[in-house]
Amino acid sequence: MAQKPLRLLACGDVDGKFDILFNRVRAIQKKSGNFDLLLCVGNFFGSTPDAEWEEYKTGIKKAPIQTYVLGANNQETVKYFQDADGCELAENITYLGRKGIFTGSSGLQIVYLSGTESLNEPVPGYNFSPKDVSSLRTMLCTTSQFKGVDILLTSPWPKYVGNFGNSSGEVDTKKCGSALVSSLAMGLKPRYHFAALEKTYYERLPYRNHVVLQENAQHATRFIALANVGNPEKKKYLYAFSIVPMKLMDAAELVKQPPDVTENPYRKSGQEASIGKQIPAPVEESACQFFFDLNEKQGRKRSSTGRDSKSPHPKQPRKPPQPPGPCWFCLASPEVEKHLVVNIGTHCYLALAKGGLSDDHVLILPIGHYQSVVELSAEVVEEVEKYKATLRRFFKSRGKRCVVFERNYKSHHLQLQVIPVPVSCCATDDIKDAFITQAQEQQIELLEIPEHSDIKQIAQPGAAYFYVELDTGEKLFHRIKKNFPLQFGREVLASEAILNIPGKSDWRQCQISKEDEETLARRFQKDFEPYDFTLDD
Repeated sequence: MAQKPLRLLACGDVDGKFDILFNRVRAIQKKSGNFDLLLCVGNFFGSTPDAEWEEYKTGIKKAPIQTYVLGANNQETVKYFQDADGCELAENITYLGRKGIFTGSSGLQIVYLSGTESLNEPVPGYNFSPKDVSSLRTMLCTTSQFKGVDILLTSPWPKYVGNFGNSSGEVDTKKCGSALVSSLAMGLKPRYHFAALEKTYYERLPYRNHVVLQENAQHATRFIALANVGNPEKKKYLYAFSIVPMKLMDAAELVKQPPDVTENPYRKSGQEASIGKQIPAPVEESACQFFFDLNEKQGRKRSSTGRDSKSPHPKQPRKPPQPPGPCWFCLASPEVEKHLVVNIGTHCYLALAKGGLSDDHVLILPIGHYQSVVELSAEVVEEVEKYKATLRRFFKSRGKRCVVFERNYKSHHLQLQVIPVPVSCCATDDIKDAFITQAQEQQIELLEIPEHSDIKQIAQPGAAYFYVELDTGEKLFHRIKKNFPLQFGREVLASEAILNIPGKSDWRQCQISKEDEETLARRFQKDFEPYDFTLDD
């Protein structure tokens, strides 16, 4: 019987805003069910008066979930953490301690390191030193059976974490962060690493912990930096995820590599810098060698270790092909317009369409570089379907039905166009008739295919096609043999029969300023949040 995953929440700097945090947790649990733990990194206490904290300390108020926090990052808040080895601060709120390993009854292993970096000894109660990091590594990494830990909690970011990955936004990871934390992450190989202090949200693409073709495959690491609670920019400060403890997982499942995995950001030529010294920044490579980028999530680079290396180890799972050049939709490409991205899952993301037919015209795109739906792996297909179902519910609540189409012709990265159509405009049958009528006028053979059919049964990888899915589940398909009008899908939906905006059939005529695009993206994110299934993961 499969082990039931633990459901956890991680939070960035609370800064003394306890009511905002715990009210948000209550709302999430009411919507999604109870979580097992809340893990807080960064500054738990703030510089504000203690009146709010006193209510929790005295039991007038109570945290709705078992909460574990890191210690002080400054002299001002040291007073709250009386016992360096950890202690209960209030009911359901526990200080883990300056450093150590927390193992839950489930076998989940959490390594924690409180404070910020200092290279001088002795260190005050709000710093950690090379000696602290060394002792943690020695405690864990010296056994031959050591494979890694489930979760690493630190307040500072690891230095260089952005190397080989997606953009970290305004945070320069070559200058900000702790080299000691980088060294700790390199040695402990956490499956998840959470940090804060930079007042922003950054989910790095997962990175590998082994050298391809030189070492046995190991699990990937996901680094997530969280923003501060109640920040006015509404940056993400709470992260929900599910995890099965490493020791309970099947070995093959544990080392399964995500399609968007990148090189290890802390590694240079396979060698790790010695602890307490600056970890050299890995040599940067041209943007076309990376698969994805995004201000808030993930990237991947092709291994450069391989052709001359001979290894007895089995080949790694087949990975998505590398784009032949810069790609507007691969998340590590400089061409990606990150301000249009409105939601990110594990394998896919959601972005506003450039020059959309409406303000809420969105695209479902794979994070990995896939050309079409027929090339997607099973797990990516599953998330695509989840996005489609969620968007249907979202638009239905706003009095709209949505049409989904894909044009796999003269495009090298899959884009599923999702266009909402007000229910008051027309019926689904009218939309279907409009597609068939315009197809006949342009001598396009548009065939209806069974509702529950799989496109992979009809089209082979590399084949050109156009495909439409209506809100009823009805599907229309055209196999492109020669030429095909690039704007066909938009032309039908923009026609008088549907949206009655024929002037918008070409996206280039619908472009707006970046400032207006950012406003629309923020608005969509806010409206979509109650339907955001990624918060339940």
